[in-house]
Amino acid sequence: MSTSFEEYVTAHGAALVRFARFMAGDEHRAEDLVQDVLARAYLRWDRITRADDPDVYVRQAIVNAARSWWRRRSNREWPVGDPLDRDLNRAAPGEVATEAVERDALWRRIQRLPQRQRAVLVLRYYEDLDDLTIGQILGCSQATVRIHAMRALNTLRGHLSTQAPQTRRQQ
Repeated sequence: MSTSFEEYVTAHGAALVRFARFMAGDEHRAEDLVQDVLARAYLRWDRITRADDPDVYVRQAIVNAARSWWRRRSNREWPVGDPLDRDLNRAAPGEVATEAVERDALWRRIQRLPQRQRAVLVLRYYEDLDDLTIGQILGCSQATVRIHAMRALNTLRGHLSTQAPQTRRQQ
């Protein structure tokens, strides 16, 4: 059964914008990416729906669009005085404000990962996709997906382990 373009966008539009936000790191940029991808997909929708899974095609197009945006030299924006370079001011465990600060710091660390590693983490942990589907979206094997996930998690663990001794001394 073929899904019309309007039905697809209605059913998956919000999830696509959320996915693009994780890939691009900015909600407005994500909306632009999804809009551009869907505009291009609309022109080929009959061909796309004949393929096995149009969702894989559209998500792959979002990954490629996010990647090409980052390649542009004019889009190299880096914050000055990044709070990740300073120690987190930790309040009592379980406090909502502290958890929000830690979640934000972790998300900024994820944004610094290489594009493929970030894509694997987003697709696996936010979109809850299996390695086969992630491999189809990224155009790589399941083993490569697992390698990217392992490297990304090791990088994040390395950042956490460098902060751990500091927080133990404070307590």
